[in-house]
Amino acid sequence: MNNKLVQKFRQQWVENPLFSTLMALIVMIILQTFALGFDYASFGDWLSAWVNNWLNILRNNAGVGIVALGMTFVIISGGIELAVGSTLVAVSALLMTLMDTGPYGPLTNMGITGIPAILIAIVASLIFGTLLGTLTGGLIAKFNIPPFIATLGTMKIFRSVTQHFMQTRSTMIPVDFLKISNFRIGGMYLLPIIYWLILAIILIYVANKTLFGRRVYAIGSNPRAAKLSGINIARTKIAIYALIGLLVAIASIIQVSRIGSMDYANAGSGYEMDAIAAVIVGGTSMSGGRGSIQGTVLGMIIIAVMNNLLNLLGVPPFLREAFKGAIVIFAVLLQRKEQTS
Repeated sequence: MNNKLVQKFRQQWVENPLFSTLMALIVMIILQTFALGFDYASFGDWLSAWVNNWLNILRNNAGVGIVALGMTFVIISGGIELAVGSTLVAVSALLMTLMDTGPYGPLTNMGITGIPAILIAIVASLIFGTLLGTLTGGLIAKFNIPPFIATLGTMKIFRSVTQHFMQTRSTMIPVDFLKISNFRIGGMYLLPIIYWLILAIILIYVANKTLFGRRVYAIGSNPRAAKLSGINIARTKIAIYALIGLLVAIASIIQVSRIGSMDYANAGSGYEMDAIAAVIVGGTSMSGGRGSIQGTVLGMIIIAVMNNLLNLLGVPPFLREAFKGAIVIFAVLLQRKEQTS
């Protein structure tokens, strides 16, 4: 009986990436719970601290979690996107400039203030993020520039141009805009988490039930066969990068409304690493053609819990990235072992 259970567990671990990711997450949750400790006056106090710790973990990582959803489509298609952090900064700069209630705010100078100004700024930011993603996708699909090179270039361009134009600019954010992420539900700040989960559910449907989703998997599995079957590979790739641009724009809106400001030099730095790590840990193959949004959500939670766990254990900040890198390498090695089993 025990041998059958062990064999079944091993089969699930090898053949089902979601299962292995879930098991890893359970281990991380147990470790995180013990690291939080049990030295509280009552069980109620401990439970409250545990829940608050989890809400902080999920809320603080909702932005990069949304970016990771888009990164899933990119990697499934056989690509990579290194410019997500710089795109976030560029979109945030436009968002904050348009909403600026100070003397240099363009909408304010036109007499547009309050909710209408906020809505215009949000719509413009979503369009801008989509256009930046489309630009990157066009470089890859139309000019056959390798994704690594194209996104490395746009990463440098987007951030440096943004820093140049925003280096002497100070913006004032409308108070009403901050409610997008900071409105309390039951006394808790849940909105960033809710946005993340809603987008994940939508994109699970897109990946599994739509023609676009099937084309993404087909391109990642065998580009030549996909082309012969009539799939417009260039158009699909552009759409994939436009999608991640849109998701980065959504993440920037959430981040700016949650924090109320933006450090153009450092904001978004490491987002590409965290998003890629979440996707790979979640079972998506770096060679393309295999992966899931569900796995990415679990992978993002694993990365987030690991960061929190290392913080609770007092691990120096510079060493935390080493642990993250080790997890990514382990996940890729595990995938290669699964493929050869």
